Amino acid sequence: MSVSGTDLHATPDLRGQPIERVHRDGVEYVILGTAHVSRSSVEAVQTLLANESFDAIAVELCESRAQGMRDPEAFKQMDLFRVIREGKAGMVAASLVLSTFQKRLADQYGIQPGAEMKAAMDGAAELNVPLWLVDREVGTTLKRAWHSVSFWQRFSLLGGLLASVFERQTIDEKEIEKLKQGDMLESAFSEFASESAPLYRSLIAERDAYMAARLREEAGRSVTANPCKVLVVIGAGHLKGLCEHLRIQQADPGATVAELAQSPPKARWPKWVAVGLVLLVFAAIGYAFHRNTALGAEALRDWVLFTGGFAALGALVARAHPLSVLAAFIAAPIKPFRPGIPAGGISAMVEVWVRRPRVADFESLRDDIVHWSGWWTNRVARTLLNFFLVCLGTIIGEYAAGIHILKSLF
Repeated sequence: MSVSGTDLHATPDLRGQPIERVHRDGVEYVILGTAHVSRSSVEAVQTLLANESFDAIAVELCESRAQGMRDPEAFKQMDLFRVIREGKAGMVAASLVLSTFQKRLADQYGIQPGAEMKAAMDGAAELNVPLWLVDREVGTTLKRAWHSVSFWQRFSLLGGLLASVFERQTIDEKEIEKLKQGDMLESAFSEFASESAPLYRSLIAERDAYMAARLREEAGRSVTANPCKVLVVIGAGHLKGLCEHLRIQQADPGATVAELAQSPPKARWPKWVAVGLVLLVFAAIGYAFHRNTALGAEALRDWVLFTGGFAALGALVARAHPLSVLAAFIAAPIKPFRPGIPAGGISAMVEVWVRRPRVADFESLRDDIVHWSGWWTNRVARTLLNFFLVCLGTIIGEYAAGIHILKSLF
């Protein structure tokens, strides 16, 4: 194995783009740091492709994100029933929320998010060289990020995501370009890490290691093709970390990829807390019946009214169809006896059945959710909103019912 440090060869005019060259195992990695919404980044990719020869091109994309770029209309074929049934509503909603921030920047500067990645993909096709997708699946990254922080920190994370949707302050393009100079970027990430080191590790550091391992893995598979020069197009925030991992990684790349690609195990304590609460409430209801039939009936009524009422309120806030509201009211009280799809999932599936999303709803989805009102007017977005608000209402109702029943008995 041979590893060399940064080798800053003479390069074409890249308009100040951060670029490093790392040699390892007979391969020269030309690593270009980009801003995901920047004209200069697209031009830098095109300049490199026009002035240098590459045996492969790697991009900071996973298969699902690459497919989304190849076929932007693919999401219109999304099966909402399947998304809800398989418990992927949260992932879809998070991906949509994240896309709104990039879209806002794109609308400011007239360039599509990830245009530099698309330019690299198009370049690989035109030059007939292999395209390496080296980033971790976005769903796995979001899951690992979500499970890496505490229960209370998740509220801050959700708040930040929502703020990114409704923020209207314009961002100077010069500020975006400054992020690619190195020092400011490193300082920003250092501050981010100090606020939430686990979140930084999941979103940035782990992916640096993953992408370095994927580059080594792809290079190892391409021995017969003898790739000696690879263009790597990544976000500038990963430039320093990726280069460092490329130089120092010693572990088998396949093992590193497999380890970092695992979805985190679900924490068991929230489930046990919820189960414990329900068992306590039903024990209290049983005790109430033991004391007095009328008292037991009142306790059971309170359980139904609190859980069903708050769940139905969530559906009402989402402006769901009356049948979806009724489904939420019925499904929430019997949740303990019906493991599987939550009350929000049942209500959302009724909403899809009654108000089946139109083609126009899918076509305008990304535009609609940029504005808060779009979450209520677009049928796809409203279904996802209904899912979350009913689930939230059910949880609130369970705790409220438990407190009320216990107070009435003791």
